[in-house]
Amino acid sequence: MPNYTTFRIMFKRYISAHYVREAIDMYDKLKEFDLKDETSFCNLIDALCEYKHVIEAEDLWVKRRMFVKFVSETKVYNMMLRGYAKMGWWSKCREFWEEMDRKGVRKDLVTYSIYMDVQCKCGKPWKAVKMYKEMRRKRMQLDVVVFNTVIHAIGLKEGVDFSIRLLKEMKELGCEPNVVTYNTVIKLLCENGRMKEAYSMFNQMHKKGCEPNVITYHCFFRCLVKPKEMLRLFERMLESGVSPTMDTYVMLMRKFGRWGFLRPVMIVWDKMKELGCSPNEAAYNALIDALLQKGMVDMARKYDEEMLAKGLSAKPRVELGTKTAISGEVEL
Repeated sequence: MPNYTTFRIMFKRYISAHYVREAIDMYDKLKEFDLKDETSFCNLIDALCEYKHVIEAEDLWVKRRMFVKFVSETKVYNMMLRGYAKMGWWSKCREFWEEMDRKGVRKDLVTYSIYMDVQCKCGKPWKAVKMYKEMRRKRMQLDVVVFNTVIHAIGLKEGVDFSIRLLKEMKELGCEPNVVTYNTVIKLLCENGRMKEAYSMFNQMHKKGCEPNVITYHCFFRCLVKPKEMLRLFERMLESGVSPTMDTYVMLMRKFGRWGFLRPVMIVWDKMKELGCSPNEAAYNALIDALLQKGMVDMARKYDEEMLAKGLSAKPRVELGTKTAISGEVEL
């Protein structure tokens, strides 16, 4: 017998393929299964917002809100606010925030978390910090998501020392940091060239039982400038059981290639193949660029042909005869 989960999955499948009308029609037919209620309505709105059909979600809410009286207005507004944030429609997010005030819709912790994140992403971290202070004045029970957002915001506005101070305050208030919290502070430390402190916090994570993830390592890889140090950290990453993503491999190969170090590029490439990760276009292009930089045209051509045989698109290159030096046109 179909249940809420069944139709939630079907909503997502329809809407991910942009069959919005069909998803709404399916909701209308749920009466046959005695499932046309507030739960199914929220599942439909959530699916629309997740796949960036927020305008349709808003239109559906306006037309049907009188028929779903038991649906939490706060919950629906949060879903649509998150949807517009996902689309990067910052002005629409502001409209929704202000509309909630005008209509007396209660704002909860989720509402604040979403809108604080919006303020950071649209380049106004000071507003996120201001909202945090407002939440403290209202004596709202803050969670790790809120703290993570404001730690990032205050780091952008005031500097990483303020983020570290807020991390301590968070612990004192009984809210345990998670991997995202540590990653946020580590990233700020790395970007400010304070690598020793970043490594210290990295080691703290192990002691606190909060294991680093691939994002933690990326924070270091983006800022390290010594090939040997990067390779050591890459080995430590593998030994700790953290699986690199394709972004990891490409980032490392591009950095080593830019610096003119071919051997580390090949080490990363071989490790990627050894771990059963099939290279994508970006990985192939990073390897080929590194080989051409060292004048190894024949080997570069071999990999160029290999990626073409796999149906991947290679960059046109003068050295390989796939791009003319004068016109820049691809030879057929």
